[in-house]
Amino acid sequence: MKFDKKSLLLYAVTDSSWAKENTLEEQVEEALKAGVTFLQFREKEMSEDKMLLQAVRIKEIAKKYNIPFVINDNVEIALKCGADGVHVGQEDMSGFEARRLLGDDKIIGVSVQTPEQARMAENQGADYLGVGSVFNTLTKKDAQEVTLETLKEICESVTIPVIAIGGIQAENIVKLKDTGIQGIAVISAIFAEKDIAGATKELVKKVKDIVNE
Repeated sequence: MKFDKKSLLLYAVTDSSWAKENTLEEQVEEALKAGVTFLQFREKEMSEDKMLLQAVRIKEIAKKYNIPFVINDNVEIALKCGADGVHVGQEDMSGFEARRLLGDDKIIGVSVQTPEQARMAENQGADYLGVGSVFNTLTKKDAQEVTLETLKEICESVTIPVIAIGGIQAENIVKLKDTGIQGIAVISAIFAEKDIAGATKELVKKVKDIVNE
């Protein structure tokens, strides 16, 4: 899939722990239909076999809506399910190694927290960067917060697009204005909501107001 930075506007990260009344697939489809522009499959508690089965099913939903679909950390699952790419953290493999394993046509995202990490990731072939946690988050308990000043510095230090992640809700998106981000990544702000479609539409509207085209 050809990577377009505009697809990073509303980046949803899966979390099946929120799938109570509906399946994860149903939640994902509802979110994509309502305006999610990019999808990351992130399931830390699943076995590899279950993860692969789930990833294959969700990849087909993403394909139906022509939405980029990447796997968190796991290059092997990304290769097996035919995902559009991977997103790796600082504790995982380097962007360079991910690019070597997946090839030039795949999307590589890298999590960073400093301008130095950001420049290194860009030099290693990352297509985009995820920066966070920009606000306090309960989803990732070990997440360290990144100040909005640092977020802005990171955006200014690279030429590739940057998305903000961590504790982002409809109420605090406005605080990210003028930081230089291309979009936001959310988990609970979509998948923990009873009205997933309504929450997604509100997030799309709010993030469009603060993102510089």
